[in-house]
Amino acid sequence: MRDDAERIVAAARAWIGTPYRHQASTLGAGCDCLGLVRGVWREIYGDEPVTMPPYRADMRDVAFAGALLEAAETLLVRAEAMEAGRVVLFRLNGAAAPKHCGILVGEDRFVHAQEGLGVVEASLEGWARRVAGVFAFP
Repeated sequence: MRDDAERIVAAARAWIGTPYRHQASTLGAGCDCLGLVRGVWREIYGDEPVTMPPYRADMRDVAFAGALLEAAETLLVRAEAMEAGRVVLFRLNGAAAPKHCGILVGEDRFVHAQEGLGVVEASLEGWARRVAGVFAFP
């Protein structure tokens, strides 16, 4: 595993057990899926590159349907390989645009924040068919 990937994986795993809180991004206190990625960004780089505007938790909200993908394409680097340390975007409920994200911690494992569970490490089984993009931190 690359050195930067090890740092990213360790940072992501440190969030395991953090409760789910919509729009939050505080280790141990609460985060959502985007808050997890934001928190790992801060651990690796320091300040976040942009201020996050408010966003809805509703997956049916079409107002910002492509916002997650657009942010990933702007702030991260598109990648092909599903490798540890990469950010992965997922489609949910048959939506065309990705609405969920996590961080790969192994070939078939990722860390993400899920409502009702908080931040957990999970298997990609069942999630792999929903992958909408893979990105590396810059």
